[in-house]
Amino acid sequence: MPFRGDAHKLYLELQKLPNTSTNKKLKEVSDIKSFYETLDEETLKLAYYRMIKEQNGSGIIPLYVTSIPWLLFLFSNKVQDYLFRDGSMLWAVVFISIYLILLTLSTLSHFREKAWAALHIEIILDVLDEKK
Repeated sequence: MPFRGDAHKLYLELQKLPNTSTNKKLKEVSDIKSFYETLDEETLKLAYYRMIKEQNGSGIIPLYVTSIPWLLFLFSNKVQDYLFRDGSMLWAVVFISIYLILLTLSTLSHFREKAWAALHIEIILDVLDEKK
């Protein structure tokens, strides 16, 4: 059960509440929807286009972080000579640790941003449908 996603966790939270309107996550989504309902159709369309751009452009950070090893590969002989000149593996451990931390953070950021963009896009589309 610990590997179930946020959707299942929300389901379990809602199941336990006598009044689902007190759930903070649903309140946040409700506030976003209420705000979008105050905007005119043209502004909503422009916001929708911008959200599509954000959703499709959020993959740049992981791509950048994953390209770091390729850059170092280009200069691998010089990098190895510099880092391992005393036979020390300390620099390799430091680099790998920093790299894995950056890769993990950028991947988490990427999927989190994509999820928020998808949420906003769906809300905007629903509000646009309601206005028609």
